Amino acid sequence: MTRMILSTVACMTLAAAAMAQQQRQQQAPQTGQTAQQGAQQLLTPQQPPAPPPQPAGGNGLPAAPAIIPPPRPIEAGDRIVELAICLDTSGSMEGLINAARVKLWEIVNDLALAKPTPRLRVALLTYGNDGHNAENGWVNIDIGFTEDLDMVSKQLFALTTNGGTELVGRVLKSAGERLDWNASDDVLKLIVVAGNESADQDTTFNFRDVCKATISKGVMINSIYCGNLADDIAPAWKEVSMLADGHFACIDQNNGTITIATPFDEELVSLSAAMNTTYIAYGAQGEWGTANQKEQDANASGIAPAVAAQRAVTKGGTMYCNAQWDLVDACKQKEFKIEDVKTEDLPENMRAMTMEQRKAYVAEMDKKRADINTKVADLNAKRGQYVEAEMKKMAEAGDKSFDAAIRTAIRAQAASKGFKFEEPKPVASSGK
Repeated sequence: MTRMILSTVACMTLAAAAMAQQQRQQQAPQTGQTAQQGAQQLLTPQQPPAPPPQPAGGNGLPAAPAIIPPPRPIEAGDRIVELAICLDTSGSMEGLINAARVKLWEIVNDLALAKPTPRLRVALLTYGNDGHNAENGWVNIDIGFTEDLDMVSKQLFALTTNGGTELVGRVLKSAGERLDWNASDDVLKLIVVAGNESADQDTTFNFRDVCKATISKGVMINSIYCGNLADDIAPAWKEVSMLADGHFACIDQNNGTITIATPFDEELVSLSAAMNTTYIAYGAQGEWGTANQKEQDANASGIAPAVAAQRAVTKGGTMYCNAQWDLVDACKQKEFKIEDVKTEDLPENMRAMTMEQRKAYVAEMDKKRADINTKVADLNAKRGQYVEAEMKKMAEAGDKSFDAAIRTAIRAQAASKGFKFEEPKPVASSGK
C-alpha cells in the first residue's frame, strides 16, 4: 500500500516538476489529436484567474460558514491513509502547481482500487513562497487533514508562486508536528515533499534531524527532486527519503504531464453534472458546499476533458463523501439522524415534508445517484481499457510510460500490506 501511494503521488509531482522545467525553458506546448480519437495530450501550465487571499468565499462562491462541522468519526474496521503533500511554490514552480491540479483525481482513483477501500485524509502545505510568514520559515499549512476532496482541489487552484527561500527541513517539521496525525499504528502516514533547490538550506532545522524525528512517530517521508539526477544537490534529496523509510524519485526534465483523452470523457462529464442534482444541501455548509462542488467541476473541465472525466470517476466512488453538507451522504453515517436536523437547515423543498416524506426523498436521491454511479463505473472500465491500449502504443513508440511502472509498484506493495486488486473484467465494445 505504501508504494502504491508513493508511486501515485510521485506521478503527480514528477510530471509536475517536468512541466515547471519546461516552463523555465520556454518550450512550446505540444498538441495532439482530438478527444474522439483518443489522443495523448501533453498539458502545459495554464494560469488560473487570480484567487482571493482567503481560503473560502470569492470566485462566485457564497461566504464560507463560520462553523465547520467536525470530521466524520473513525469507525471500527476503517483503513485510514493520511497523506501530507508539501509543494515548493517558489517562483519557478508554477508547473508543479498546475500538474498537481491535473493529477489530484488520478491519485484518488488509484487509491480507490485498493480493497478494502481506504479512507483518505489529505493535507496540503506550501513552502519557499515569499508571501508566507517569514517567522514560520516561509511555510504555510494551506489545509489540514481533510476528507473533503473538493476543498483540497479548491486550495490547489488558489495557490500562486512567489519568491523565495526553500527550507525543506522547516516544511517537514511543520508537517510532522503541526498536523493532527492519527495516533493509531494501523494508519498509513505519509509525507511527500517536492522541490527543485537544495534540501540543505535550512540552517535552523537540519532535514536529517527532522526526518529521524518524523519516522520515529511512524510517519514516512518521500522526496521528489525536480531536476537532474546528476546534479550536486540530488543526493541530499535522496537522503531525505532514506532517513524516513520513504521513496525517492527524480524527474527527467524532458518528461511532461500526459493525459489520454477518450471517446468516453464527454459522457462521464455529463454524468458528473447529473450526479450533482442528487445532492441535498443542508445546514450551515450546504450552500457553500454545493457551489464549491460545481466550481471544482469547472476547474477540472478547464484543464482538459480527460481530467474532468477522472473527477467524475472520483465522484462516483466511495472515497468522495460530503456528509458535512449533503443529506444523502450524511444519512449513511451511523451516528447521523435526520430527525435531528432543524427544519430551517433543510432545503426549501423539504421543509413542509413530514419526516417519512423527508426520508423517502433522501432514499429517492440515493437511488438516483447509485444508478448514475453504476453508469460511471461501466464507462470508467471502458475508459481504462482504452487508456491502457493508448499507453502501450506510446511505449511501443519509444515514449516512457511512467504510469505502467506505477501500476506495477502499486500492486506489488499493496499486497504486502494486505490490500488486494482485482483486474478489471473485459467489457463489450460500445461501438465508440
